[in-house]
This record gives sequence, structure tokens and C-alpha cells, in this order.
Amino acid sequence: MARPLILLTNDDGIYAQGILAAWQELRKIAEVEVVAPDAERSAVGHAITLLLPLRAKEVIRRNARFGYAVNGMPADCVKIAVRAILPRRPDLVVSGINLGSNTGTNVIYSGTVSAATEARILGIPSIAVSLATFTHPNFGYAARFTRKLALAVIGKGLPPKTLLNVNIPNLAEDKIKGVAITRQGDSRVEERFEKRTDPRNQTYYWLDGTFRLQEMGKDADAKMVSEGYISITPVQYDLTAYPAIDTLKGWDLKP
Repeated sequence: MARPLILLTNDDGIYAQGILAAWQELRKIAEVEVVAPDAERSAVGHAITLLLPLRAKEVIRRNARFGYAVNGMPADCVKIAVRAILPRRPDLVVSGINLGSNTGTNVIYSGTVSAATEARILGIPSIAVSLATFTHPNFGYAARFTRKLALAVIGKGLPPKTLLNVNIPNLAEDKIKGVAITRQGDSRVEERFEKRTDPRNQTYYWLDGTFRLQEMGKDADAKMVSEGYISITPVQYDLTAYPAIDTLKGWDLKP
């Protein structure tokens, strides 16, 4: 019986440390094909490339064939991998391991989550994995947990239209308090634009911000990560606000 096939991608780029750590662990349980952006594509959401050709270049890492670097977005990488590059349809798509958390409203902006979402649109089970830090990352435990979760998803499957958004604290394994099944919270980045002047005396603005916990519910993703728990949030790409349907039907909108 053939080993499962996992497509591994990300939004930090094919040369990122996190995708290498995931590759090293996932190879222990499956055949792994890497198709990822050729450079960082963070916060591009679900953008896809329509007006330019996509190119895939083979990449060597650690003296071994690592995968393909694509001059496109994370969602592009999943599309071209499934439709044109892979030898067969993957059993699972793993997006990550991302540097920095994808919780709260960041889920909307995240290229990491969008790559996993694209896989689910194509009918392939998927997980997005992020390490909740931007400094001194240790991907070791996060990669091992990704392997464990990947095995579970391959074995059990996922509900229709549903992917898993996973956020892991940057802690030693013995400091992780447990796994929490969470919901997407309302925490967000408090944004600011720094005004600067270039050498030609032209004004430009640079976006910066600080992620703030703005929701303290025990079932909210960012809150649980901040307390040392791995957060697993089931996410669906159907954006319909079902409770609002009956409300809108009650409006007098007849032409």
C-alpha cells in the first residue's frame, strides 16, 4: 500500500525555517512534496495570480531535493501543485509552520490559512500551523505536533468545507498545558502608519502594529495560546452569516 502523500506549503517562502522543520517530521509518516512561494508572501490573504505566468523552480535544501519554488501566492502554490505538479492527488495539505500566530482577525489576512483554505476548496483535507512568536522560534515541538495531527487527520478526515487552524505557543514541550479546541476570537492588530520621507523628499508610509488581546473568553484562540495551550480552531470557507438571513428577509426591499 502506498504511503500517504502530503503537500507542504506556506507563506513565509520555501527557504523559511518553519517549512524545513515540518518537512523533516512529516517525511517520517508520508511522502512529502513541497510547493511554496519563492519568497515571503505574508498577509496576502487568498490572492491568486491571473495576469502573469507562474514558474516553478526546483529547490535543493540539505543536499536533497526539497521541492518547488513558485513565483506566486500561497493559494497559487496549492492550485498549481494539485493541478500540474504533483504525481497524484495529495491526501493532506499542510500549510506552515508559519512564523507568528494566525489568530483572531489575522486569519482573514493570512496567506498560511488561505493556502489551507484553497486545499479545502479543492476537496483536500488541510491544516494551517503557526508558531506564536516572531523572536527566537523553536520549531522542534511544533513540527512534532504537526506530524501527530497530520496522522490524525489522514486517519479520521475532516467535516466538509472545514480546515484546522492550529496555533502553537513557542514553549518547550513540558511547558505546553494541553490542546484547546477553540473558536476564532476578535483579537486584532492595533495598526499604525509611520510617516517617513525618502531621499527624493517624497512622503511614504510604513504599516506597523502590535497584536493585542481584545477578548478574554476561555474558548478564544489567542487567549488560549497566551495561556500556554495549543489552539485548534475548525475554520470553514463558507462566509455566509446564516443568522442574518431571516433578518434580511424581514426588510422591505421589494423593487
